[in-house]
Amino acid sequence: MTATTADPVAPVLTAGAVLLDMDGTLVNSDAVVERCWRRWSDRHGLDFDEVIKVVHGRQGYASMAVLLPDRPMAENHAENREMLAAETSDMEGVVPVPGAPAFLAALAELGLPHALVTSADVPLSTGRMAAAGLALPDVRVTAESVGASKPDPEGFLKGAAALGVDPADCVVFEDSEAGIRAGQAAGMRVVGVGPRAAEFGPTVHVEDLSGVRVADAGDGTIRLTF
Repeated sequence: MTATTADPVAPVLTAGAVLLDMDGTLVNSDAVVERCWRRWSDRHGLDFDEVIKVVHGRQGYASMAVLLPDRPMAENHAENREMLAAETSDMEGVVPVPGAPAFLAALAELGLPHALVTSADVPLSTGRMAAAGLALPDVRVTAESVGASKPDPEGFLKGAAALGVDPADCVVFEDSEAGIRAGQAAGMRVVGVGPRAAEFGPTVHVEDLSGVRVADAGDGTIRLTF
């Protein structure tokens, strides 16, 4: 695990709450995502290599709107429902990101404020977390909870509000450009997870969660050591 920060001599963050993306951050679902979006790309005659650059972090309808800008949004929502059903029925290859089980367990055991903020809906997020053997946080913001997809900050702001924590005191864990931009737009510090995250200016970058240490700072805050 490697970590980089703007201040490399102090790879520690303190936070009132942690807001966690799911796909690419806690759960590696790339195999499913690529299978489903490759079929969609072929159906629409699009270059899959270009499509996959867009879809990570966004809700499906929002990705479709970027990729097919002249298509009515109603068609995007209809195909997104089909996409969600296909992804929910396919859990082959879904595994935890290294370090995710211990990381989530530490947050839960210490009773530290944290929430899942995902572009997946309830069935998909429940299925993927179960397939990866991960416990769902008590507080969850899913696709049904928001009116705008990442990179809009709505989901993270709702997560902070649900936990009763000021956005500036939250730390987001994200893997995608859309997710990192959403966290930044919410005024939050962002830990970028995995290879996609490094180039989008997160506060801290880690390869996975295996080297992230969680502690109760003793004053109601969370201490994250990288």
